Amino acid sequence: MPKSLSLRSGLGSVLFWSVISAAFIGPGSVTACAIAGSKFGLQLLWVLTFATLGTVWLQEAAARITIATGHDLGQVITQTYAGTKGRWIAWGLFLAIFLGCAAYQAGNILGAVSGLALLTGLPVPGLTIGLGLLCIVLLWIGTTQGLANFLGIIVFAMGGAFVYVAFGTPVTSAELAKALVTPNIPSGSLLLINSLIGTTIVPYNLFFGSSIVPAGGSSAQSLSEMRLGIWVAVVLGGIISVVLLLAGLLIPEDFSYPHMAQVLTDRLGTWAGSLFAFGLFAAGFASSLTAPLAAAVTAQSLLGVQKNSPVYRAIWLIVMGTGLTFGLLNVTPIPVIVAVQAINGILLPFVTVFLFAAVNNRKLLGDTYCNSVGQNVAMGLVVLVTAILGLWNVWLAFQ
Repeated sequence: MPKSLSLRSGLGSVLFWSVISAAFIGPGSVTACAIAGSKFGLQLLWVLTFATLGTVWLQEAAARITIATGHDLGQVITQTYAGTKGRWIAWGLFLAIFLGCAAYQAGNILGAVSGLALLTGLPVPGLTIGLGLLCIVLLWIGTTQGLANFLGIIVFAMGGAFVYVAFGTPVTSAELAKALVTPNIPSGSLLLINSLIGTTIVPYNLFFGSSIVPAGGSSAQSLSEMRLGIWVAVVLGGIISVVLLLAGLLIPEDFSYPHMAQVLTDRLGTWAGSLFAFGLFAAGFASSLTAPLAAAVTAQSLLGVQKNSPVYRAIWLIVMGTGLTFGLLNVTPIPVIVAVQAINGILLPFVTVFLFAAVNNRKLLGDTYCNSVGQNVAMGLVVLVTAILGLWNVWLAFQ
């Protein structure tokens, strides 16, 4: 018999799936959302509506595959496409996720170190090396989940401070409601639009989320539990993204982390500026553990790499090394963070098209778990819009 949805199981599912929203509220979200508000006002708010709903639809589909089959998304893809064609697809998807994780890691390290530098005033190279070594040790011994969850709580606390600040912006409810649903692409905003999508609909989260679903035994989730958990957790993350954009309205000049910290300090007191700095560090640090691990887990799922094998560890070490390289080069963090989110927004359609095919495989999922017409329309819209925006961005880059 299917499990009934109780208050306790529903709350537990929300807490379980909060890992997805915590994963996308990183330095990329803080930076891209605040810059969007600072440069374009409310004009890009619709992108966050689209990206939040897109995250719900795609994560639900990836989790539904695991509940239906007992296998994660990567395993299902490799089982669906056999032979040489299957190997090419598996390697292509892995390389897309690997490159995306490496790009994210550059932003993660830069964001975390920027937060630490705001807090301590210590030299950036020393902070970068110290942070990198700590991440490597934690990943090597495998004790990352508890720490990442704790840091996620700090990030949500920072989001709470931004909620308070957002109420001080001169925006009416009618203006907010209209901006949330009215598409607008102002001149010079396309890279930032792709960044907002790439930092919310995180491609590696589709594989990561699918791999963590309890699909068997007493801990298995029902469809209703999974859907409630994903909807509530992701929408809460989307709300934090919205208030980050609203807070950016208070910075009409060029956005910077010290400027944002000063705005919070002026509005709420010294503690709020310090909370922002620590929250930026926490978001970057938690994501610095997640991105390398996600690359290795994707290799495990798609390529059959054994957990904690030399190849598995080499994969996350390379991703970590990419982030450390950018940190030690002392590049300006904000342009890099915006660019790497856009890269992942451009890579997203390549990943989602295979997810779309998998959840329409009636032979694999049966009538109960296969996509409905409405789900196909929703997912197809996400794939189409992200593909158009991504290709448009690539075309402009070569003009």
